[in-house]
Amino acid sequence: MPAADGAPRSGRREGGDQAIAVTPAAARRSVGELLERAGVSLNSVVAADALMVTTELVTNALRHGGGLTLFRIAITDNVLHLSVGDASSLAPALRPPSPGRLGGYGWPLIQQLAEHVGITALPDGKIINAVLRLA
Repeated sequence: MPAADGAPRSGRREGGDQAIAVTPAAARRSVGELLERAGVSLNSVVAADALMVTTELVTNALRHGGGLTLFRIAITDNVLHLSVGDASSLAPALRPPSPGRLGGYGWPLIQQLAEHVGITALPDGKIINAVLRLA
């Protein structure tokens, strides 16, 4: 269950190499609950965009980033702030689509849907911050 600010209670690892246990579905659920508390209809395009960005960021952290190390969400001034950390120091890279290869659409999709995307390098990974305007 999310804390008052919308962040899951296990949203940050405290040390060591253990990744936190947040799945894409749990992350979507947390963001959906936060959006509803903020008065955003889950049937809206803005909610669909926010849930898609959430899914892609968490999935990429799990699939390409060596595990999820941070998941934090907040809404301030009608803006959703998503922070997702992982254990890889490598920044996401654009991969041109290739016949027969799955994937390669998530990172461009995140950049298209979010108003701003930033990457903060850490000694043991990175944090990707995405900002989505809700109105």
